Amino acid sequence: MRREAIRPNSVLVSLLLATLIAWLGLDSVSVSPNRIVPGRGIDVLGVAGWGGVVASVAPMFVVLGLAWRPTPGRLRWATGLVVLMLSALPVWLVVAAALRVDPDMPQARMGIGGGVWVALFLLLLALIELRTRLALSRVLGWALLLVPLASLTACLALGLEPLALRQEYQGRSGAFVSAIGEHLLLVGVAVSLSLLLGIGLAMAMRHWPRAQRMGFAVLNFLQTIPSLALFGLLLAPLAWLSGRFEWLAALGVSGIGWAPALLALVGYSLLPMVRNTYVALDEVDPDVIDAARGMGMSRGQVFRQVRLPLALPVILEGIRITTVQAIGLTAVAALIGAGGLGTFIFQGLGQAAMDMVLLGALPILVMALVADALLGALTDLLRSGGAT
Repeated sequence: MRREAIRPNSVLVSLLLATLIAWLGLDSVSVSPNRIVPGRGIDVLGVAGWGGVVASVAPMFVVLGLAWRPTPGRLRWATGLVVLMLSALPVWLVVAAALRVDPDMPQARMGIGGGVWVALFLLLLALIELRTRLALSRVLGWALLLVPLASLTACLALGLEPLALRQEYQGRSGAFVSAIGEHLLLVGVAVSLSLLLGIGLAMAMRHWPRAQRMGFAVLNFLQTIPSLALFGLLLAPLAWLSGRFEWLAALGVSGIGWAPALLALVGYSLLPMVRNTYVALDEVDPDVIDAARGMGMSRGQVFRQVRLPLALPVILEGIRITTVQAIGLTAVAALIGAGGLGTFIFQGLGQAAMDMVLLGALPILVMALVADALLGALTDLLRSGGAT
């Protein structure tokens, strides 16, 4: 009996080929004498010569070979090599800074080139593909990233002084910490309010079925309004209210600032929250509810002890979607004076300083990924607990 041929993992092969092309075809770093002068791009060959080219692409070819005949053992080796390549990216930046930044020029800066960013993105996708193929747990998948994070931490401690992103942070460290606090506070309040309102609206729709169509129509309409337009629509009413009622002005409510940003974020957050809560509560097995009532439970006990625990995983999915969405939308709120990390993004765009843009954008990306991972893991835990 003939053994079935092992097919190549086309996804992994495509990702590694794209990584190889980006790594060799795009600039690895850019070096400029100061913040004002545009940087000069340097590719891999220009950074470390042919020796650096061979050393950096060799693991990619090895992973390509392993992905061509992807047995479980080979995929485990490929996973280790992908983690190794991710860990080597900060080391590559240290090497580039040592070789290509003039130590006699204290204002010299080194930016991260497109080749490094694209390689980072594609290698992370490759790691996700490998985690899926090997059926690794979510916790183990995130644990694999601890090695690259440790490498980055060590490189930041031992070198990378000329890194432009680091210099932008050092010049604004106090404002950066304050912006993170403002961002998290605005997101936390918006998600908490949308959770309370979402549960209330979902229960009202279940109690009055006629309100369901109208309620979802209004929430869908709110989602179609562009964020900047919604912020603008709230300016005049809130300015009028703060001028008419002194207690609102004393709370800090005005046409600009946190008030319109919070209202807009809550408005955008309601649809996923209400939809998931409504579906979660409505799809609990009627036989389970009948059994609970047959045991003598009151209506309130059935809701608290049966319906809500069974619906909780789906409700948590709504909270996850809402949180990730709010983390991103809060960046736009900086345009109306609400603060947060979006301040650095728009200041960087105004000054054509891409490293300042990254200073605001990268923490937002990390926040969204961490929130998604934590809430996703909690949802999986509840579902596995419910299954047992």
